[in-house]
Amino acid sequence: MKELTPREIVRELDRYIVGQEAAKRSVAIALRNRYRRSRVDEKMREEIAPKNILMIGPTGVGKTEIARRLAKLVQAPFVKVEATKFTEVGYVGRDVESIIRDLVENSIRMVREEHEARVRTRAEVMTEERLIDLMVFPPKKPSNNPFQAFLGTPSNNTPAVSDEEKERLSGRRDEIRDQLRKGLLEDREIEVEVEEKSPELEVGGNAINLGDMMGGFMPKRTKQRRLKIKEARKILLAEEAEKLIDQDSVQEEALRRAEENGIVFIDEIDKIAGRSAGGHGPDVSREGVQRDILPIVEGSTVNTKYGSVKTDFMLFIAAGAFHVAKVEDLIPELQGRFPVRVTLSSLTREDFVNILVQPDNALTRQYAALLETDKVHITFENEALSAIAEAAFSANETGEDIGARRLHAVFEELLEDISFNAGGEEMPDVYLNITEEYVHEHLHTFREEQDIRKYIL
Repeated sequence: MKELTPREIVRELDRYIVGQEAAKRSVAIALRNRYRRSRVDEKMREEIAPKNILMIGPTGVGKTEIARRLAKLVQAPFVKVEATKFTEVGYVGRDVESIIRDLVENSIRMVREEHEARVRTRAEVMTEERLIDLMVFPPKKPSNNPFQAFLGTPSNNTPAVSDEEKERLSGRRDEIRDQLRKGLLEDREIEVEVEEKSPELEVGGNAINLGDMMGGFMPKRTKQRRLKIKEARKILLAEEAEKLIDQDSVQEEALRRAEENGIVFIDEIDKIAGRSAGGHGPDVSREGVQRDILPIVEGSTVNTKYGSVKTDFMLFIAAGAFHVAKVEDLIPELQGRFPVRVTLSSLTREDFVNILVQPDNALTRQYAALLETDKVHITFENEALSAIAEAAFSANETGEDIGARRLHAVFEELLEDISFNAGGEEMPDVYLNITEEYVHEHLHTFREEQDIRKYIL
């Protein structure tokens, strides 16, 4: 984060999102302010809270993508939720505090992956030794003793090995190690003993491990699985990496990141805005949901199974189309918690053309990569891209404006024949150049005259 100035953040976002400069500038400033806050005096740092952002704009213009790319840019814990999934306390639905629990889970997963990467080399060596042990000393069949099988305790009936046998086995180990490193044994099947996870009971949002409740009195249960070496290696590598990781430090780091760097994206917030003075029918819990979200955004402490988490310094980004409801329909307290408001504009013809050309993950590149796996190599002429953009823009104007998502419908119809006929081992390499004429010939739905019956009273 130290090296990313707001201008650099916007440049990175430009690689994936076309237009919407105001929104990009707002999130870039909010992100940079986090670094600035970390550099000020500790006493003043506690007084500086993030300025949450409210994005207003139609669907498919990049609201969610901006928040998602922002989190990936700085490796920050991120969670996206739909406001309509939550209900007021007392009604059937998800509790709003589960937002923070999901954020903490994502943070735990992110930090654990980083720690696993640090110990991966050592874990690979230990995994290799375990694989060799399993091939030199195949595990015996489990005991018929029901009490021993219930406890999961291993049998200790391994006979003593003589010096001559040890020397022979040592040479055998070196031979197997050499074959493993050359990849000659990947499809060989071996018996692997894996641990069975203890069942968990969720109480008040906290998952309680039943094995931990017994204080370690009950030993871990195991089971035998017959797997190929390439599959067994993944399981054993995860077990060895977990042994090398300090789980307490993972949890401490994850909780700190969630509190200091967490980003929560609340989508469809306009759907919980009150539209009438009296609450009745399906609208009865909308204002209640807002009041339940308010403490989370305002700053509170949420209990998770990893410990308590404060939400005071998390960055909240809310978004909504606000076609029917208005921002003023939100309760005043919630409006005040989103001081930065950004309006995203609908996409123009030029935007659609740029979406097909500029982003690193442009749909033209995606479909070309998909079809290339079936030996079909497609390219697009500039006139064809303009025709595709015109079809998507016109469809949004005459129908519902669904933004850039309209391009998915256009591409599926445009490439339907190619996608259907591609594939097969005997198919030769095919090179196709998509022209403007090809686009006009294959976009039947988008060339039909608009149905005016829906305008007849």
